[in-house]
Amino acid sequence: MTSVPSSAPAPLRDLSKLGRPKSVSARSTRERIIVGTLAVAATFSILVTTTIILVLATETIGFFEFPDVSIREFFTGLEWNPLLGSEKHFGIWPLVCGTLLVTAIAASFALPVGLIAAIYLSEYASPRVRATLKPALEVLAGIPTVVYGFFALTIITPFLQKQVNPLLAGFGSADSPVAFGNYNALSAGLATGIMILPIVCSLSEDALRAVPRSLRDGAFALGGTRFDVSVKVVVPAALSGIVAAFLLAISRAIGETMIVALAAGGVAQITANPAAEVQTMTAYMVQIFLGDAPATGVEYKSSYAVASTLFVITLVITMIGQWVLRRFREEYD
Repeated sequence: MTSVPSSAPAPLRDLSKLGRPKSVSARSTRERIIVGTLAVAATFSILVTTTIILVLATETIGFFEFPDVSIREFFTGLEWNPLLGSEKHFGIWPLVCGTLLVTAIAASFALPVGLIAAIYLSEYASPRVRATLKPALEVLAGIPTVVYGFFALTIITPFLQKQVNPLLAGFGSADSPVAFGNYNALSAGLATGIMILPIVCSLSEDALRAVPRSLRDGAFALGGTRFDVSVKVVVPAALSGIVAAFLLAISRAIGETMIVALAAGGVAQITANPAAEVQTMTAYMVQIFLGDAPATGVEYKSSYAVASTLFVITLVITMIGQWVLRRFREEYD
């Protein structure tokens, strides 16, 4: 019999190759620098927001100090005419109506299409297809909005004039025609909807994929089809994230500037006709800041009152989104 030699003790490791021991004070210093940098960034963002609010509030108060401006007319008036004629009117509702009309058209297109695309990417597409389609869709978010504006002018509006106008022949009257002109709310709304489509699709898809796999497996075990699982289980479970994506996209559409400035027109009026020329709040501000209105005149100051109104609208939508997140958020173990 041969004896098995006992294994020799492992040689001691060369501690010199492990590097120098880390200094506790140096690590604490780095952590303090990181925390200080984050605090400065957060403070800077708060200061910027506060400054914006103060500027809007100050200039808006200055607007209401003009003798031909009244708070009652601003909030209840139905005519917005600050530039033409001897008698000026400052009723905000025509601008609000134009903004809401374009936003409603954009949301009607982007929200259902984006949600359907998100469901497909999350529940039906293979990993290879998802890895190809999602980045391609998100490329739309990086296109400058002025490009969407020219797309509306050169592609969408001519299509509406050539294909839709013949179908609308005979409708409307001479005073209120239905035919699409060079500027219209539908063209601007569709272009805005294409712009916000990646926001809806990407955020909704992330919310759908965050639903635990166990919920899907349980629904499949009960005999549900893929469509049933997607619509009746996954979508309700991700409802808070989907609604948050919708509200974020709507806020983005309300604040859009270049598309509506190029494609919607410059007539402030209260109408629900998508073929009509409208003016939004952001388009009016562009018109004032690029025009010949004096910086001390009531026309220039009115843009700050419009901006304050737009700020309040987007703030309300953001608060609704936060409430929806808290109210319908579901947590899974």
